[in-house]
Amino acid sequence: MSDAAKPSAAEKRQMKSAARLYAVQALFQMEVSGQTAEKVSREFETHRFGAIYEDDEMAEGDPDLFRTLVSEAVNWQAKIDQMTDRALVAKWPIDRIDPVLRALFRAAGAELVNEKTPPKVVITEFVDIARAFFPDGKEPKFVNAVLDHMAHEARPEAF
Repeated sequence: MSDAAKPSAAEKRQMKSAARLYAVQALFQMEVSGQTAEKVSREFETHRFGAIYEDDEMAEGDPDLFRTLVSEAVNWQAKIDQMTDRALVAKWPIDRIDPVLRALFRAAGAELVNEKTPPKVVITEFVDIARAFFPDGKEPKFVNAVLDHMAHEARPEAF
């Protein structure tokens, strides 16, 4: 790959952000449709990364981060759901919250248990995704509070 073909730092950040958004969408689709992680991941990488819909070009996602988030969210789902439950109010266990938020917490949890990304970056990125899904709601503040609690549990040394 020539230097001209390598993505810039800003492009790499955008690809990681897109991968996080796609991971949330893929986890949501898996829950709603009952499809496997492999099938949904293939569909996203083949048909959504960089696709053009009605003149809107979808961002190119970082395939490695996307695959890691989806597979880790599936592999560690029980652990991540338990962390999420502990961060939620007792009356609202994870199975009672919006499925989009559930998918978001699972993708974020997968990145939090992986020690490559600083927790504050994970929180910021997934709060931004919550804003994209719920632009007028209170969900972004809720997501921030839950992810902050999860991050302190998963990676206390980072704070």
